[in-house]
Amino acid sequence: MPAQHEFDVVIVGAGIAGGALAVALSGSGFSIALVEPRPMTVEPLPREPGLQNFDARVSALTPKSITLLRQLGAWEDIAAYRHCPYQHMNVWDAEGTGRIEFDCSEVKVPALGHIVENRAIVNSLASRIVASSDIHCFNPDSVASCERDADGLVQVVLDSGQQLAAGLVVGADGALSGVREMFAFRTREWDYGHSALVCTVQVAESHQDTAWQRFLPTGPLAFLPLPGKQDEHYCSIVWSLQEPMVKEMLSLDTESFCATLSNSIEHALGRVLDASARFAFPLRQRHAVDYVQPGVALVGDAAHTIHPLAGQGINLGLQDVAVLAEELLLAQRRQLSPGRLDVLSRYQRRRKGENLLMMGAMDGFKRLFEESSLPVRWLRNAGMRGVAQLPALKQRLMRHAMGIE
Repeated sequence: MPAQHEFDVVIVGAGIAGGALAVALSGSGFSIALVEPRPMTVEPLPREPGLQNFDARVSALTPKSITLLRQLGAWEDIAAYRHCPYQHMNVWDAEGTGRIEFDCSEVKVPALGHIVENRAIVNSLASRIVASSDIHCFNPDSVASCERDADGLVQVVLDSGQQLAAGLVVGADGALSGVREMFAFRTREWDYGHSALVCTVQVAESHQDTAWQRFLPTGPLAFLPLPGKQDEHYCSIVWSLQEPMVKEMLSLDTESFCATLSNSIEHALGRVLDASARFAFPLRQRHAVDYVQPGVALVGDAAHTIHPLAGQGINLGLQDVAVLAEELLLAQRRQLSPGRLDVLSRYQRRRKGENLLMMGAMDGFKRLFEESSLPVRWLRNAGMRGVAQLPALKQRLMRHAMGIE
């Protein structure tokens, strides 16, 4: 390729959001560039379930997200590899009697969602990207600089020295987005004072195709079901911990960690028998005041990060992709530039309110369950019991969380 190229759309980041957007726009007549610092390869993944064979990072995909992946042709490979549908959710308060259970039969769907390893999603999207003649991959490579020129194009210089010009640059480069920083998007953000500890565990009893979540004073603990074999049962855990506890949990030997984990989930799945390597990453709420500027748009974690207690981050990001792709394809049919602010503003209007609503709800839940005063504990337990006894309200909450309302 020559050293300078012009594209309709340059997508920075080939993770789940960036990869999905590239595939969504492919075949539509757009010329697309995808810039990614990691090699763009389709890796062979371990198929045999086992403690060390699962990705530590998993996503709880809603039916709406699965519909999008199916439309992109990516779900078929994911389903053929492995995933775990969950039909039930069991949520309870560690400091009281509040408990609420959700079941897919209540909203007449086969599953509330599917637990999928992140690498399986990335791999499936990557296989479509490398097979697409209209997606030009620049990898491994990174963006050194971005700026608008006098003609309204965005000039992108890569670390390799290659120069790209685009009608639209999309920042899909994660929570620490370089694109967001280069264009000085303002954000509202704050630290939760928590980190998320993740790993895979083997448990003594079947997870019963159920997602389990216990709200502890130190933060919520989730056991997410994974595929197993015969009498071997596995879960992925996401444990939001206050910072002083993170180092302690990471420093424990495996036996002590498993014992602590068993007690923390109240032996809901019997003993935790073993655990894979543990990883922790800090949790920070971040929301771009605007998602768009002329010639630039943010999607996924580049636009917003959210507390993982309900697993909604990836689902919000995939819906960003669906809406932005829809608006760009509509603009193309009207022969409008993809970087026009009026085109991009429609994407922002359609997504910003929904994202803020979900982020506010998750932040509210997090703060509510951290409160230790007796009146608040009594109220939240009474609230959980009350919702459990109001089927219409519970069904509405379920449908909204699943993205089907």
